[in-house]
Amino acid sequence: MPTDNRNSELRTASLSDIAARDLPQPDMVTSVIQHEVKPGSGPQYQEWLKRIIPVAARFPGHQGVNVIRPPAGAHGYTVTIRFDTLDHAEDWFRSEARQQLVAEVEPLLDRAEKIDIVTGLEFWFMPPASQKHAPAYKQFLLTLSVIYPLTLIVPWLLRPLLDSVPVLQHVLVDHLIVAAIIVALMTYVVMPRYTRLMAKWLYG
Repeated sequence: MPTDNRNSELRTASLSDIAARDLPQPDMVTSVIQHEVKPGSGPQYQEWLKRIIPVAARFPGHQGVNVIRPPAGAHGYTVTIRFDTLDHAEDWFRSEARQQLVAEVEPLLDRAEKIDIVTGLEFWFMPPASQKHAPAYKQFLLTLSVIYPLTLIVPWLLRPLLDSVPVLQHVLVDHLIVAAIIVALMTYVVMPRYTRLMAKWLYG
């Protein structure tokens, strides 16, 4: 009987794995790693960062690294590593190269690293180390305050170009171009800087 139960559990796990693989995959996955460095170990940790960043860059699907350093008197670092798919992010985390690097940095940390895997809007509102998540209403207001002006300004700026090229005047093409530019501006230009600027209000 115990064997039958075990086989049933394995079949259930297999079905769950298949179902998970069938789900839509996000276009970009961001791994958010938080390290609380021991006082006095900052210089050694900085040297470790210089080594791990190029190693991560060699893995398939890698799309960039960002390091958020702590303010004066604090010791919490946030390292974000972006990959194009969840599978590529998992390949990095399970790699022997990363395991060796983590083993090297552990003596420099006050506690075990904290890892979050986020996609889309979540990444814009990841709090700095040791701070609580932003309330949902603040995330909504901040996002709205960016999207609203962009939906007014971007179409207005593009109108001369769209009007001068016949193929771009089709309503579907017109909206696609405007939407793509707005999303790109929010993801790569506006939100990373805006959330840092508004961090005191957002996480306060």
